[in-house]
Amino acid sequence: MKTVIRAFFRTLRTVLGPVMLLKERLTQPAGVVREPAAQASVDQQCQSLALYQFSTCPFCIKVRQEMRRLSLPIEKRDAQHDSAHREQLLLGSGATKVPCLQITEANGQIRWLQDSAAIAAYLRERFA
Repeated sequence: MKTVIRAFFRTLRTVLGPVMLLKERLTQPAGVVREPAAQASVDQQCQSLALYQFSTCPFCIKVRQEMRRLSLPIEKRDAQHDSAHREQLLLGSGATKVPCLQITEANGQIRWLQDSAAIAAYLRERFA
């Protein structure tokens, strides 16, 4: 029975994954337009951020859409297919739950922020 359930969900992901990615592409929000100096400052601040994600995770899509809306060039790390990124996520945050935002503070301390709503709120508060 366990094998049948796994096969069902694997098939469901295989079928729905491309549909979700297409929907994300077709519904991309327009990004915020900033003055070049302001955007350069935002780009610099985003270098201390990294988003651990799965490409077809609906919660990750929500965060990526918010990143586009705010014009944030945050590095995206694939924790689904890249074992090194998955291992970093597990060691840093204690779980392979995505989306997860790695925040490197000015003093070098690393914080991990999980939950798509919390990540989107953090990004809006910091960059909007």
